Amino acid sequence: MKKLPISIQDFAKLRSDNCVYADKTELIHKILTDGRQYFLSRPRRFGKSMTISTIKEIFEGNKKLFARQNPEDNNLWIYDKWDWSKTNPVIHIPFARLDYKILGLENVLITLFKETAKKYDVFLEATSHASAFDELIKKLNEKHGRVVILIDEYDKPIIDFLENKSRTIAHDNREKLRNLYACIKDNDANIELFFMTGVSKFSQTGVFSHLNHLSDITLHDDFVNLVGITPNELLENFGEYIDATADKMNMSKDNLLAEIKVWYNGYSWDGENTVYNPFSLINFFSHKKFQDYWFQTGSPKFLIDLIKEKKSYNFNNIKVTAAMVHSYEIENLDLRTLFFQTGYLTIKKMNRMNGFLTLDYPNREVEQSMANHLMATMRGQDLTDSATPVLLLEDAFLKNNVELVVKVIKTMLRDIPAILFGKQKEAFYHALVHLHFKYLGWLMESEVHTSDGRMDAVVKTDEYIYIFEFKIDTNADEAIEQIIAKNYADKFALENKKIVGVGINFSTKKRTIDDWKKVLLN
Repeated sequence: MKKLPISIQDFAKLRSDNCVYADKTELIHKILTDGRQYFLSRPRRFGKSMTISTIKEIFEGNKKLFARQNPEDNNLWIYDKWDWSKTNPVIHIPFARLDYKILGLENVLITLFKETAKKYDVFLEATSHASAFDELIKKLNEKHGRVVILIDEYDKPIIDFLENKSRTIAHDNREKLRNLYACIKDNDANIELFFMTGVSKFSQTGVFSHLNHLSDITLHDDFVNLVGITPNELLENFGEYIDATADKMNMSKDNLLAEIKVWYNGYSWDGENTVYNPFSLINFFSHKKFQDYWFQTGSPKFLIDLIKEKKSYNFNNIKVTAAMVHSYEIENLDLRTLFFQTGYLTIKKMNRMNGFLTLDYPNREVEQSMANHLMATMRGQDLTDSATPVLLLEDAFLKNNVELVVKVIKTMLRDIPAILFGKQKEAFYHALVHLHFKYLGWLMESEVHTSDGRMDAVVKTDEYIYIFEFKIDTNADEAIEQIIAKNYADKFALENKKIVGVGINFSTKKRTIDDWKKVLLN
């Protein structure tokens, strides 16, 4: 079996170690031949660094890396489609590997540029990071030909400091990056390719004020599958691991693939094609158990802090304009934009007529993990205790004890500090209860809906079907009347179970359930 490329982001190492590789070189070839200056935004640990590394090896003429590594393999697609005799000098800036937190952004960039200059036998006289970059481009072109500039995770020196206490550093680093890229347009004749990746896109007064000529291929139809693993690539490249994992987990191959899809697929940049998270997929096949791999590698602390600040908790089925997800500013951090660009939301639908997008969580890994964070945040508790009320709800439902269900919810609300409720009390209650019932759906048959005229929540046990309607500052009778008037029970008439309507009213003044009622509907 080929090795799994766990934590490998270098193309040469991946190929020399005989690792699994989904061949992306046809798409990369299109990038290299269709244009010259690009920007690509994708979430962290999604394959951006591998793409950059692959392009670097192409321009350095390392043809052997693209040849078959084993007799049973094929050459990579680009192997006989590229002129390997022509090479270009490469300036590679991998921000994730630069120690700017300790040494400072300008210092590490100057050091990197001097090391690159030494590699190509040129000498730099400039003393600032921006002037050194400009000088390096010009001198490399003069001596070796047009320059390839590959910048990976350009925004990391900004994103790493988005917490309130360190946001001044984010501002400072943004200015340094703006100065760095100011020379790109003037050096157009010296540049063969400029390719930059990142998680976010800071525009207007941000970094992209000097890079507004770049071709942004983030939502380009031709490149939606440039990173990530497509369903076909999963089957073509991970067949042996699929079989081994199915045996280990005592599952059929079809059932295993269905579960893998629910957990790790779902990312889309056009609302049609979906890809698997490569980091999660590779780690799943290594550990052979379902859990959150990608999510736990980077706790979204600054996002959670923003959620607390803005008191916004609902991230399902969000409709936005394409312009909203393209860029943001440090001075005006929009949660919807941040959640999309950082990979916690993805495009579920794209209206090509008016540019509106529907965003939602991509898969169970992300939604369940974020639910844990949100539940802990909303209740002001530690993350380790976030799912406790859900487990208690599960137990109450399995005992068919509605009174106990109500008691669990009351206890949950009683422990919430008053300050967390904020001014939007109705929205808070709605989000909190629905979030817990949504999580319950991963433990037993349960579903929740938004307030669009459908039933609020449904929970099924072996004997009962419970239909919930939640009200704010009215009474339980009104909730029951709605369940009956809208004939919610009709949907389940053929399931041969007792159907119970449960009306619950929340009092924003008392900050708890002040009235509830149940009624048998069949």
